Amino acid sequence: MKALGKLSNLVNLIYKFDNRLKNLEHQSLILGRLLSENMKTKKQINSLSEVEFRIFSQFGDDGIIQWLINNLDLPHKTFIEFGVEDYRESNTRFLMINDNWTGFVMDGSQTNIDRLTNSDYFWRYDLLAKAVFIDKDNINDLISSAQFPKDVGLLHIDLDGNDYWIWKEINVISPIIVILEYNSVFGINEAITIPYNKDFQRTKAHYSNLYFGASLKALHQLSKEKGYSLIGCNSAGNNAYFVRSDKLNDVVKEVSLEDGYVISKFRESRNEMGKLTYLRGNQRREIIQGMPIYNVDTNQIEKL
Repeated sequence: MKALGKLSNLVNLIYKFDNRLKNLEHQSLILGRLLSENMKTKKQINSLSEVEFRIFSQFGDDGIIQWLINNLDLPHKTFIEFGVEDYRESNTRFLMINDNWTGFVMDGSQTNIDRLTNSDYFWRYDLLAKAVFIDKDNINDLISSAQFPKDVGLLHIDLDGNDYWIWKEINVISPIIVILEYNSVFGINEAITIPYNKDFQRTKAHYSNLYFGASLKALHQLSKEKGYSLIGCNSAGNNAYFVRSDKLNDVVKEVSLEDGYVISKFRESRNEMGKLTYLRGNQRREIIQGMPIYNVDTNQIEKL
């Protein structure tokens, strides 16, 4: 009987905790709606940091996205996001809930997707979710499977690896807004990316967790070739925002690579045991010195 009593108490605690989380989320959404309304009044800004706020995004991207969707001509309220984990912390979740956008999300972990599809919000919104490891060979077929119009409202690529190569390969959609994660550790002067490796995994590629993705310059050059303009980066220095050039206007304007670039300051480096080492500044690049990189300008694999 005592065991049953303890189990009952545990169930009650879990129930109360779950209700508290739901109440906190509800309050966050109310605050997010108020902040979103405030975004509509901001027409002239000096940088994207001025419109940042965070509800479900890791940094201030929720606010940037709200500012953009209120100042761009978007024929379709659709989004695609790669690398969402279980979607609790993501750049499109607030967009889906607050603005009722339709979305397609993908992650390489079946466990993460199962958590997503078992959430109490999954049935409330028009969200497709797929567990799949994305590569150059399957990306266009995966996107096509969602059957979205070609002018997708927003595309976010966050793969911690082959981001440059996947963005280069995509040709079945022409999204209006594109968010690309860049590796600030690579700096601003070189157009470089990790060499393409279908099975690339960030934590296995180098123990520091700092060897991944592409420099902003590489993504900027590729995006220009695809008809997109850089409008800035978030203040955290990990996400770059591009808008299809034909959609720019008097409010959403192109910025130069130099003016848009933001150096990251978050400290996520690890040691061989997987523990955080909090490396700063140039220390981060030094620890991955000598790793192979692909130079976009020379089309050669070199050493960092």
